[in-house]
Amino acid sequence: MQLDRLEFKAAFMVTDTGEIEGIAWPFGSADRVGDEIMPGSFAKAIGPIPMLAFHDQKETVGVWDSVTETAAGLVVKGRLLINEVARAKEILALVKEKALPALSIGFATRKAAPRKGGGRTISALDLLEVSIVAIGMHPGALISSVKDFPMTAAIAETKTVDDLAIELKAANDNIAMVTKRLETAETALARPNIIRAANDNVEPTPERKAFESFVRHGAERMQAEEVKSLVVSDDTRGGYLAPAEFTTEILKNLVEFSPVRTAARIGSTSSPSVILPKRTGTPTASWVGETETRSETQSAYGQIEIPVHEMAAYVDVSVQLLEDAAINVESEVASDLAEEFGRLEGVALVNGNGFKKPIGIMAAAGVPEVNAGSTSAIVADNLISMMYDLPAFYRNNGVWMMNGTTLAVVMKLKESGTGAYLWQPSIQAGQPATLLGRPIVEAVDMGDIAENAFPIAFGDFNRGYRVYDRVAMSMLRDPYTQATTGKVRFHARRRVGADVVMAEAIRKLKIAA
Repeated sequence: MQLDRLEFKAAFMVTDTGEIEGIAWPFGSADRVGDEIMPGSFAKAIGPIPMLAFHDQKETVGVWDSVTETAAGLVVKGRLLINEVARAKEILALVKEKALPALSIGFATRKAAPRKGGGRTISALDLLEVSIVAIGMHPGALISSVKDFPMTAAIAETKTVDDLAIELKAANDNIAMVTKRLETAETALARPNIIRAANDNVEPTPERKAFESFVRHGAERMQAEEVKSLVVSDDTRGGYLAPAEFTTEILKNLVEFSPVRTAARIGSTSSPSVILPKRTGTPTASWVGETETRSETQSAYGQIEIPVHEMAAYVDVSVQLLEDAAINVESEVASDLAEEFGRLEGVALVNGNGFKKPIGIMAAAGVPEVNAGSTSAIVADNLISMMYDLPAFYRNNGVWMMNGTTLAVVMKLKESGTGAYLWQPSIQAGQPATLLGRPIVEAVDMGDIAENAFPIAFGDFNRGYRVYDRVAMSMLRDPYTQATTGKVRFHARRRVGADVVMAEAIRKLKIAA
C-alpha cells in the first residue's frame, strides 16, 4: 500500500533533565483538529526511530530507543545525543526552561474514516519520527521525565581514549541509522524533502498532484493511487471535488466579482437548506403593585429557511494546452470559472428573486425603504436620514453599498453648512474610503440612480444577510464531446444559498417614481 502523506500530531508537557520518556499520543480523545488515533494503530511501530527538532530532518538531535503501545497510549523513551550533536545541547537547555514543552509525532496515514463533527478516526498508520516542538496538537500527551547526563570530571578521568572512541562510534552509528530511516521514508512516500522550513516553497500535496493529473489526462489514464487521492469528498451528482488549494484559489477570485461576500456573513452547510430560528415576538413587562396579579408574558419564535441553489458552467480547453507542461492549466481554468461564477453570483446576491437562485439584498421582502424625495437626484440629507433611520446597534457596524456610477455622484455631495465632502478618502493603506464615517462597498450589480430604483443600501450586512456554500466547486472532465475539435470540456458546479435574515438591520434608498 502506498503512503498518502506525512502528518504531524501530538502535544506534551515537560519536567526537568536529559533522557526523555513520555506518552506521545494518549488514547481516548481527539486532538485540536478533531483527529483521534485508535488503539492498535501503532502496532507496527518499533524503535529506534529518529528524534527531531521541529520536524526538520536537518535537526536530528537524538534517538527514540523504545516505542511501545500501552492501554493509555503510545509511550516513547529516548536520548538526546548531547555529547555528539551540538544542537542537542541547545534543545536540552530549551526543554529544561520549558521553552519547548511539547512533542509531535510524524506519521503517514494508512487507514482513516471521517468523524462526526470534523476530523478523522485513524486506525492504521506508519510512525516515522517524533519531534520536540513548542506547541503540539494533542494537549493530553506529556513528557514524563527528562534526565541530564553531564560527563563529570571524575567520570571522565576513569575513561580511556579507547572507551571514548567506542562511545563516539556508537553515537555516529545511531545518527547514520536515523538518517537512513528518514531517507527510506522519503523514498516510500516519493516526496523528497518532505519536511520543510516555514519559508521554503511548499511542495503540492498528493491530492493537488492527482487533481492536476486529472485535468491533464483524465481519470482513465491515472494510476490507482492517484485516483484514490483524487476523491477527497463525496459528490452525489458525479464528478470530482477540487482539492483544497484549488477551491481556495476560486474563492479568493470570487471576491473581485461578488463583493457582497466581503460584507455578509459566510457559512457552509452539508444540507440542501439551512433553517435559522428567529424571535418574532418579545415578552411584554408592566409595572405592578406589591400584591397585584402579574400578567402572562412570553416570547414568540419562528424560523427562516434558506434553500441552497446550484449554478453550473463549462470551459473548453485545447488538448495542446493540457499537454504543455509549461502552462499552469489550473490557473487558466480557475480564472475562467471564477469570472463566470462570480458574475452570476454577484447579480443574485444583490437582485436575486429566489427562483433557482439566492434571494438578493435588494429584492428581499421586509427591508425598510427610505424615500429620496426626488426622481433624478440624491442629496446629502437623503443619506443622513437613511443612516440614522437605522437603530444605533446596527448603525455602528453599518456599511454602504452602491455601484461605481452612484458612488461618483455621492463623492461630489457636500454638507450644506460647512461645504465639506461627505465622502472621505482612506488615510490608511488597505482601508476603505468612508461616507459619513462608514465604509463603502462598491457592488457593480447595484442599480443606477433612476425613477423607482434602489441605488444605495446601508446596514449591518454581517448580521442582516447570510450566504451559505453547499459545494465549493466540483469538476467533471469530458474528453469526448469536443474531441473532434481538439478540446476537452470541463463541467463545473457550485451550490450557494443566501437570504436576508434580519431585515431591520438594513435600509435601502428609493428614488421617487
